[in-house]
Amino acid sequence: MAMKRNGKSHVSSDSDEQFMSFKDVSLGPHEAQLRFRLIHFWEARNPVKKTLIGLEMLLIDEQGTVIQGFIPPGRIKKYLPDMKRGSVYKLINFYGSKNKPMYRVADHLATVSFTWNSEISALHEIPISIDEDRFRFHSHEDFETNCDLKGDLYDVVGHMKLVDGQTLIERPIIDDVKIATTRHIMIHVQSLDGPVMKLYLWDQTATDFIKKFNSCENTPTVLLVTTVNTKRTLALASMSSTRVFMDNDVQPTRNYLTWYVSRLQHLFYTIANQVSADVITKRETLTIADIFSYMSQESAKDAFFECTATIDDVVHGSSWYYIGCSECHSKATKGTNSLICTNAKCAKVNTTGVAQYRAKISVYDNTEQAFFVLLGDAGRELTGRHASELVSNYFKANKSEGADHEVPIPETLISIIGQTHKFCVKVTDHNFSGNTRAVTVTKILPLDTPPPTEASVGNDIGATSEESKQSGNDVCEPPTSRGDPADEDSKRTCGSADPGTAKRPRCGN
Repeated sequence: MAMKRNGKSHVSSDSDEQFMSFKDVSLGPHEAQLRFRLIHFWEARNPVKKTLIGLEMLLIDEQGTVIQGFIPPGRIKKYLPDMKRGSVYKLINFYGSKNKPMYRVADHLATVSFTWNSEISALHEIPISIDEDRFRFHSHEDFETNCDLKGDLYDVVGHMKLVDGQTLIERPIIDDVKIATTRHIMIHVQSLDGPVMKLYLWDQTATDFIKKFNSCENTPTVLLVTTVNTKRTLALASMSSTRVFMDNDVQPTRNYLTWYVSRLQHLFYTIANQVSADVITKRETLTIADIFSYMSQESAKDAFFECTATIDDVVHGSSWYYIGCSECHSKATKGTNSLICTNAKCAKVNTTGVAQYRAKISVYDNTEQAFFVLLGDAGRELTGRHASELVSNYFKANKSEGADHEVPIPETLISIIGQTHKFCVKVTDHNFSGNTRAVTVTKILPLDTPPPTEASVGNDIGATSEESKQSGNDVCEPPTSRGDPADEDSKRTCGSADPGTAKRPRCGN
């Protein structure tokens, strides 16, 4: 059969037989003939006892109407040998049973059930075109409305953000042994401009995904999964009927890939027109997902962006401040008898240590979650307090604590959780390596701030040129969900012996 570009295949015949349309199928017995393409079939089992309930099918006729089919367990051996996905069949005699209310894969009120006298035969040449497939896509609002109701199973198409916890900047290495043990794989997927959702693929679907993913010459980007069950907390789960498609497999993935590539090209075209020799001097307003997309490109350069996001948490397990040089605010390390500035241009050998913000916060918007690192004035602009003041007040109230005691996160910093702000963020070569995705915040802007001038960005660059180095090795992936604790990497602070565990500054001011 020759494939058409529109996803249909031509078949021809001289037969003038009359066939019932799926739209006309009603409840009760039928002696009419149906002509359809078998899209997919799968075993339906009792979820508790694992006993076989029957063979379920997804069928489509020449009018593009989709209906569910069903073969009772006692008749599977009779019909299964002649069944092949994608083939066209003629069915005589069937019963229109009521479509099940739970885990529906088709909108039709009836299900075509095979009876004792059903006869099925393959058609190799017929004079009509029948679609190869049909998908049911719904908005994120529909998913939220129907989650945990065990009703309709919908299809979803989007671009993958994480595969088994790994970014797609470099091809993920999937641990087959772990997947075989846990029986599932988790993918973070984002549909168009919707939020990032966790997709859990189970058992055979997980195996199919890994096989297809590993067989792709280039790392695939787009993923389409059918008949997923919607769960709370932005989660989707595969079912036994779920199928997996990627990049150029079917028309919807091809369309999505075209849109996604076009979106990236538009993003980088916009950015390219603002790039100087070393840094972007006009801040572009981007989503968190757009910032991560920019960071993954080989042509990416140091850049400032504006991003509106909500603060979800202040990350524990890593110090919220460091001891900096009183002159240039660069990291200060312990010498034999004094603190030494690590900035080669400053290099003060007897500097006064002043506490500076280096607080890691978890943030999110409608597209992605991330870690931002607050440095210097950005922390003060959020809390209204200098880090040195908060550290000094703590030691005044806790005089018994030694100089090496690590100051806990103050309530002033905790109080920013839940606030929404417009952040000015800077991405640097540390981010482009793919190992560091924590983004440095240089300034907090009012939500209705006017577009920045080139001069104001220049001030940002000067003010943070040294401080931004402090977050260079402060690495972590975007949080897997709102409120997830930071991973082990987030417990590391910038590479120094002293600020690794925040110390008492030699002088409070």
